[in-house]
Parts: sequence; structure tokens; C-alpha cells
Amino acid sequence: MSKNPNLVYDVQDRPPLSKVFVFGFQQLLAIMAATIAVPTIIGLPTQIPAAILGAGIGTIVYLLFTKNKSPVFLGSSFAFLNSLGVALAYGYLGIIVGSIFAGSVYVVLAIIIKFVGTDWVAKLMPPVIIGPTVAIIGLSLAGSAMGDIVKASADPVNGGYNLIGLLCGLVTFFTVVIFSTQKRFKMMKLIPFILGIAAGYLVATIFTLIGMAAKCDYLMIINWQPLVDNFTNVTVESFLTYPRFALIGAIKDDVTLTGAGVAEVAIAFLPVAFVVFAEHIADHKNLGSIIGKDLVGKDPGLTRTLLGDGVGSMIGTVFGVCPNTTYGESVGCVAITKNASIVSIWMAAGMCIVLSFLSPIMCLLQTIPSCVMGGVCLTLYGFIAVSGLKMFKDLDLNENHNLFVVSAILIAGIGGLAIKIPYAIADNGAISKVITVTSIATALILGIVTNVVLTAIEKSKLGKDPEAKEEKE
Repeated sequence: MSKNPNLVYDVQDRPPLSKVFVFGFQQLLAIMAATIAVPTIIGLPTQIPAAILGAGIGTIVYLLFTKNKSPVFLGSSFAFLNSLGVALAYGYLGIIVGSIFAGSVYVVLAIIIKFVGTDWVAKLMPPVIIGPTVAIIGLSLAGSAMGDIVKASADPVNGGYNLIGLLCGLVTFFTVVIFSTQKRFKMMKLIPFILGIAAGYLVATIFTLIGMAAKCDYLMIINWQPLVDNFTNVTVESFLTYPRFALIGAIKDDVTLTGAGVAEVAIAFLPVAFVVFAEHIADHKNLGSIIGKDLVGKDPGLTRTLLGDGVGSMIGTVFGVCPNTTYGESVGCVAITKNASIVSIWMAAGMCIVLSFLSPIMCLLQTIPSCVMGGVCLTLYGFIAVSGLKMFKDLDLNENHNLFVVSAILIAGIGGLAIKIPYAIADNGAISKVITVTSIATALILGIVTNVVLTAIEKSKLGKDPEAKEEKE
């Protein structure tokens, strides 16, 4: 058991093997929805097993680089969605090259930090910036979670809003909340997400069966078609298959990546990677505050976390289908369950690798309805937001400097301000291609610039006005 009063299992604690299986599966469920969403969004839904495989392999690489001291899972990154759209024009080879560009940014930054140190990072991104940035990571996902919680996967006609779906989502949410806060059953307190998904899935199953009997689409919450399709023509692949990961796709593709194509992919990935670097720091600051360790400044240190994230993302893409990144959902799972055991993360990674080869399991996981995952995400995303707010609770927001920095990040992030940089123009003069810097990244940049400008003005005033200097002191 953990010596840290805020944790049930600390990072190096080893729960009993029977519990580790359950804890690992819970981490897998926590990251599942987002990880499989990325290949679906970019038009590669058949590559979901590859995304799961890549996430597992990428996480193992990350754990090795960080010396098993940072308990977080890597999954498909949403930050590179626009970049992946550009890369797909050059097939899987374009995706691999793009992930190498993105991962290389992390490697270069890790080398720089190795020799220069992290003091500049602390000055560039103090708590007044990191706190609200973490908060908007959670808040920006709120729309996605609330959109899912009212969806019924098997109701295409009324799929935009379904009251029964909302009921299933709320059953999931309250099950997670109740088991997370009760003190009587310790084991159940450690697996609230499994219990929540099971409860939501059970209620959804009951309504779906009633809907099938009554021929009422509105009551059909679960879509079992992936399982039906898997066993329509029973073959070996109905039980055991291999993920068609990016490397296999690149070998089979008849696509030539020219110098101009490489340049286009680089333009699409490099700027985003530099911005995601700041999100990497925010995630590790947040995780460090939960487990009571300085993951960025001391052990394992930013150099190792960057190498783990960058190299893990590259290898995860080659044996998966898209770049990976550390997941806020995983951090939220650690915080809510109070289980930071690195063994649980290893188990989750191993499960991803094994399960990606098991067709029935992959299909079963795909049947978990959106509303049920929405109920889970209501807790996970909410915790991420609150974690960020806690980071700057000790700041004096009566000072205009802090007030403007925090407000700039929150409003820009929640408002969805994004930067779209054109880099190709069609013959008719219209902009044909753009690089999109996400709203979170844009808000972070705006916060950093605001903080730098205000700090420079304050230093200038202190240098010219002795009375202001004495007042500051």
C-alpha cells in the first residue's frame, strides 16, 4: 500500500496480480474512446485495432524512457488531426514521415533541455499559464462528452439526441461517482469506471432488447453490428487477426513521396509538435501534482518524458496508425481511483497489444454506446478541468497581470479560438491548404505572449521608477 496519504497505490507499489488485471483493464477503458476516435475521424475506421496496438507499444516505450516513474498512458493524439489529413494524401508513408517529424521535435527539445536545463521552461510557463491551460484541456472536451452522452449508437434517425441514451449516460456517471466516493468497499473504489460502464451497458442492453421486440428505433441504444459482422462468415479471422498497422500499409501502398510531399508533410506536423510540447508539460505538471512528485524538474525529468513521448509516438505510429501523446483521461483515472501504480499502466499497455489481435474483443469494445462513454468522460474531463483550476488557486487574481493572463487563456480556449495558417494557394487565388493550430494551443500561445509582454513592461517600469521598485519589494 502507498506511503503517500493521497494515494491507495503509489507509483512503485505492486498490487496483487488479480487486481492488476482489473486496474489495467480500467485504464484501457478510460483511454479507449479517444484512442479509437482518431482513426475513425480521419476516415480509417478499419484501423482501430492498429490504433490500439500502437498505443500499447508507444506506452511501453514511454515507460522505459521514464524509468517507470511516470504513470500515464499514451493514446492517439487529437492535436494532429489536421496534420493527418494532409499526410493521408501520401498514404501510410505520409503518416509515418509526419510522425517522425513530430517525434523529432520532442527529441531535439529533450537534447536542448539536457544541456541547458529546465529553468527557461519554468519562466516561460509558470503556474499562471500551466493552470488555466490544463483547465481548458478538460473544458474544451466538455462539448464532446456532452454530445456523446445523449447519443444512441443504434438509433440513426434520432441519433442527434436520445433521452434514453442520456439516462444510460447518467447511470454510468452516478455509478462512477458513488463507487469513487463510498468508503465501505475498497476494491470497488478502485474500479469505478469498470463498474460505471458495466451499469450503463446493462441498462442500455435492456432498452435495446425492448426496442428490438417493439420495433422501436428510439429505444435501441446499442449497435451490435460489429459483432454480427464479425461472425457472419466464421473464419479464423473472426477470432484471431493481425492489425494492419502503418508500416504494412506503407509497404502495400503504391504511393511515391516526393521532396515536395515531404516538405508539405513537414509543414503540417512541425508547428503542431512545437505547440503540443507545451501540452506535454501541462500534463506532466498535473500528473506530478497528483502523485506528489516533480516529474518535469527532477525525476525522471523533462528530458526523459519528452524522449519517451516523442520516440513512443514515432514507434507507436509505425506499429499503429497515428501519433500518440500522453492522455489526460489516463491522468484523470489515476487521480480519481488514487491508483498510481506503474504496474497498472504496464498491464494496460500489454492488454492493448494482446487485445488488438482478438477480433471478438475489439468488436465488443466497439459496441459500448457513445452515451455510456459520455458518462465516463463527464467525470474524467471534469477532473482534468478542476485539476487545472487547483494549480492557480494560490495566485493573486486581484493583480491585473495574473488576471489578464488567466482570462486570455480561458476565454480563448473555451471560445475555440484557433489559428489557421495558409500555406498553399490555388490557381484562382483562393487558399487551398492551411495548418490549423488547435484552440488549446492557440490559448496557450496567447497566454505566454501576454505574460511575457506584461513581465517586460513591469521590469521596464521598475528600472525607470525607483518608487515602483520599492513598492514591488
